Amino acid sequence: MKINHVHHVAIICTDYAVSKDFYVNKLGFEVIHEFYRAERDSYKLDLAVGDHIQIELFSFPSPPERPTRPEAAGLRHLAFSVEDIAEAVKHLNSHGIGTEEIRIDPFTNRRFTFFQDPDGLPLELYEDDVEKTGHNS
Repeated sequence: MKINHVHHVAIICTDYAVSKDFYVNKLGFEVIHEFYRAERDSYKLDLAVGDHIQIELFSFPSPPERPTRPEAAGLRHLAFSVEDIAEAVKHLNSHGIGTEEIRIDPFTNRRFTFFQDPDGLPLELYEDDVEKTGHNS
């Protein structure tokens, strides 16, 4: 078996309108498809993240809360590559999205920070050197 890349990440939100605004208007992801499934009272929004991955944003009536920190088992966080972390943080802050202090990864010497989506999902911005990696995520 050969796995080529991550195809998508699925996220369940509690308030579809708020989360759609966050991911589309504040983070700038492009809408690919949007569906309403009446039989499930559920939206499914497919979002493009760069050229290689997409996010499936789902809404369901009364989903259970995400386990809290510290370090619950399961997906720890979702990280997005950016070219200029200071500019990305400035953009988030201008939209009222708080970020943690920018830190440096002791293993890669790359700068990173964390923020949260409207449901508290931990998201990371990771400054990537596009010239060295050969791709722009």
